[in-house]
Amino acid sequence: MFQQGQRSADRYFTILFRPNTLNHPRLGFAISKQKIRLAVGRNRLRRLVRESFRKRAAGLPPVDLVFLARDAITAATNGEIVTSLEKHWARIEAGAPKLTGNGGT
Repeated sequence: MFQQGQRSADRYFTILFRPNTLNHPRLGFAISKQKIRLAVGRNRLRRLVRESFRKRAAGLPPVDLVFLARDAITAATNGEIVTSLEKHWARIEAGAPKLTGNGGT
């Protein structure tokens, strides 16, 4: 699905994104037990990402996003994660093609 997509990566996340034909962005997760062993940690990470996504969704282009956690995420504080997400949102806003008024690309 994401062969023609784009990637934004740092030490905490790899985010795959590609344009969709909807008029809004969609969010997905692929967080493995090998990266974050306990469900509490995986759920914490999902909550942080979802909250950040809700705040920025109106400014994002219509893209499908898949978040993959990297090894360094286990030692990251909430503040570091939020800072990382803000940088990713900016990259996605700059890198994703804008849709025209017809609702599709």
